[in-house]
This record gives sequence, C-alpha cells and structure tokens, in this order.
Amino acid sequence: MEPDADPARSALIVIDMINTYDHEDAELLVPSVEGIVPVLTELLGRAREADVPVIYVNDNFGRWRSHHGELLDAALSQPHAHLIEPIRPDDRSLFVVKARHSVFFETPLSYLLWSLGVGHVVLTGQVTEQCVLYSALDAHIRHLQVTVPKDAVASIHPHLATAALEMMERNMGARITTAKEIGFGPRDA
Repeated sequence: MEPDADPARSALIVIDMINTYDHEDAELLVPSVEGIVPVLTELLGRAREADVPVIYVNDNFGRWRSHHGELLDAALSQPHAHLIEPIRPDDRSLFVVKARHSVFFETPLSYLLWSLGVGHVVLTGQVTEQCVLYSALDAHIRHLQVTVPKDAVASIHPHLATAALEMMERNMGARITTAKEIGFGPRDA
C-alpha cells in the first residue's frame, strides 16, 4: 500500500542548479546564483541530516540521451563549476530530468512525491521568476504545501523575482521565508 501525502512530510527540491551557464542571460544570473550557493549548501546539509528527500530537478541541456551523471560532469567541466561543486547531489539524492519550466511538466515528480508520502515541497534553485514560479503553481494545483526560501532562489531580473515571490504567496498560498527559518521536523527524519 502506497503512503498518503502528509503535509508534515517535506522534500527539498533543487531546481536547475546543475547548470553550464552558457545560455542567454547567464551573465545576469550568475551573480544571483553566487549569492544563494552558500545558503543552499547549508539548507542541503540540514535536509540530508534530517533524512529529508532531496530531489534535483534539472534541465537536460537538450541532451535527451544523457543521465544525471553526464549532466553533472558537463556542468562541472565549465568555468562556473564553483557554483555546482558545493551543492552537487550526493549518493542519496534523487534526480528528475525536466524539459520545460515546471518541475512537474511531463516528469514523474508527482508520482515520486506521492510514493514518498510528501505533502510539502521546499522549492530552491533557479530562476525565481520562471521555473520556480511555474513549479510553485503546479505544486499548488496538486494540493502540495509550498515553501520558498527567498534567499535560496536565484533570479535574472530582481524586480520580476520580487513580483514572482509575491504572486506565489498571494495566489498560491506559498510560505515565503528564509532558509534559516525552515525546520525539517521529526516526521521528516
């Protein structure tokens, strides 16, 4: 028998952080990513310590035959490897490849979360005003509780990121907080 979603059971979702940064707008994105990497590193450590599922959901760079190890190797071989190394997946991390903006669009993530009994997702990564926003909406319509630590999401356009965070809070009931305020409770251990 599969578990029911428990709103107290969390998963940490890391969106598009395995990145080569050789795309349009990368020069605007990289400074924001540099600011969140230390925060995300600390949050990942706490999630792993509490045995909270950590799920990387990542674009595949148009490499449909590749797997997550190849994507990681490609990102680590680029000039911005220092942004990936501290937050790289460990052996317990789960990995889902996505094709579009939302982490849910045409991916097995909904089933994975359901099979883990997860009712609450903490969305981190990039880009706040794109993939994080669309993922929050898709999580909301799937009746998942959503938390977004504003200091663990990166943006290309800060003014749009501010608006996106406000939309997530107002329209989707997302909890907008800081990473330090996120507690992974005993039900997640």
